[in-house]
Amino acid sequence: MKVYSPEFKADAVALYLSDPSHTFEGIGKDLGISRETLRNWVRAERARRGGGSTTSTEKSTVDSPPTAEELQAENEALRRELAAARKEMQKLATERDILRKATKFFAQEMIPLANSGP
Repeated sequence: MKVYSPEFKADAVALYLSDPSHTFEGIGKDLGISRETLRNWVRAERARRGGGSTTSTEKSTVDSPPTAEELQAENEALRRELAAARKEMQKLATERDILRKATKFFAQEMIPLANSGP
């Protein structure tokens, strides 16, 4: 059984809760933990807060002939796509930071083991 630092757990839960489109499977896979572990952490955090979950859906626009209105709609769709790409980039940066912290934590945990010798 793996032991994760409280900071890693809190960061993982915060990442999952930061966007309704995140899934346990996706975030768990990105962070190298099982989706069930992440789900349990999120449940515990929600119980601690006393809050439920929220979800939202986002509609996308479809390309059409280049009238002024449709060009404006296409422009808006591209802006939303750019915003989504920036959000994904921020998510990846957060995941990277979480994994760096975890690496430092586990490296510190391993140093005493390496120094104890056989």
